[in-house]
Amino acid sequence: MQRSEITLVPLTERHWPQVERIYAEGIAAGSATFETEPPSWRDFDASRLPGHRHVALRGDGDVVGWVACSPVSTRAVYAGVVEHSVYVAASARGLGVGGLLLGALVTSTEVAGIWTIQSNVFPENEASLRLHAAHGFRVVGTRERIGRATVGPHAGRWRDTVLVERRSGLVAG
Repeated sequence: MQRSEITLVPLTERHWPQVERIYAEGIAAGSATFETEPPSWRDFDASRLPGHRHVALRGDGDVVGWVACSPVSTRAVYAGVVEHSVYVAASARGLGVGGLLLGALVTSTEVAGIWTIQSNVFPENEASLRLHAAHGFRVVGTRERIGRATVGPHAGRWRDTVLVERRSGLVAG
């Protein structure tokens, strides 16, 4: 599969079975999230901002990655700040899918007036940290022993996360 064979479209309910599979793959690997299982479509849909959900599709229509974001707070002062997740299927890693998805998220959030995108990344997830750095994210700091993993290869271990953020150069914040 070539990067040129990938198209991005808005993430909708019809993509959910494949998005859920990719999400579960990331959970099982233990290097993507503290979540123990993917949410239902209803919970995902209710918690992610509709204009900022994208899937990457192969030429055959299979979903090979997704990105979505949620508000960090309901308080008005944080209206321009979101937290995002980006997941790429194991079969598509290293092909630039994550970069396409993150680029689409940056564009859609800036058009909407969002000035800060943030995420928490496990320090050993070097590919994710490199991806974020390549898209203008900076490391804000490390949150030491912020949570204890309950599933996967790190179950029972306290984990650090690296807080990364990208401040828009187009939207005043």
